[in-house]
Amino acid sequence: MLTYYRSIGGQLQLAESYTDGCWIHAVAPSAEELARVSRETGLELDYLSYPLDPDERSRFEREDSHLLIIMQTSYRLGEDSDIPYDTVPLGILHTDHCVVTVCATENPVVNDVVNGLVRRVSTAKKNRLTLQLFLRNAQRFLIDVRQINKRVDAIEDRMETATRNRELLDLLKLEKSLVYFITGLKANEAMMERVKRDRIFEMYEEDSELLDDVLIENLQAIEMASIASNILTSMAGAFAAIINNNVNQVVKTLTVVSAIFLPLTFMAGIWGMNFERMPELSWRYGYALALGVMALVAGTMAWFFRRRDLW
Repeated sequence: MLTYYRSIGGQLQLAESYTDGCWIHAVAPSAEELARVSRETGLELDYLSYPLDPDERSRFEREDSHLLIIMQTSYRLGEDSDIPYDTVPLGILHTDHCVVTVCATENPVVNDVVNGLVRRVSTAKKNRLTLQLFLRNAQRFLIDVRQINKRVDAIEDRMETATRNRELLDLLKLEKSLVYFITGLKANEAMMERVKRDRIFEMYEEDSELLDDVLIENLQAIEMASIASNILTSMAGAFAAIINNNVNQVVKTLTVVSAIFLPLTFMAGIWGMNFERMPELSWRYGYALALGVMALVAGTMAWFFRRRDLW
């Protein structure tokens, strides 16, 4: 799907077709749509298709007047997915007259910019728009790491009484997502450090300050994700022991209950035999006596197990 944007008065507005100074955003584009963008912008099809590779690394590449930047962005998957969060490449391409972004899925970073969460967006200022996408991407990582921390807290509350592996598996999935986050953030950091060092496009003083802010936000996201990953690693081992202990408590309770009822079952079995001369069979209080003896035995055993702290 292709969407054309043009900024007017600092606000993004949809455009019907290509014009100089516009922003073209392609989401999972077909071959025909890529060919259309290539005709309108002069970008090579290879440049346009690189960001569609899910294994593409963060990097930049320049050829003549065209610039390709690929960065890793956070992406929330559905509830049925193996992991809750992953990373997906976002391609940012510059030509002399426009900027193009390409992604294999709906990208939350682009959506945030389109929805007005980034102020003073100008599609004509390609370099500034690229830096604003960098900054929003780092902020989006921070938001998703905080969401992961909230999910960890919710799982922690359930772990106190958990006896199954479901909660532990949920923690491992979140830890896997954090590993992807850390890998993507570090790759983005290396790419943006090269952008700053090599000055791949002209930056004014305000742009340089914005790039510094991006690097600070990205470093903070790396630190938060690393801390969360370390906590998850230690929590997974602790929670595995908790689950094992909870299971042992259940087994111990069942064992104690079985031990208490074992003599009662034996006594009930004796009195349940069809003998003519069973003790107290014809006595008026024989049934009450048998129940009393059984209750005494059960109470004594329960007291014994409680005294031994076995129950």
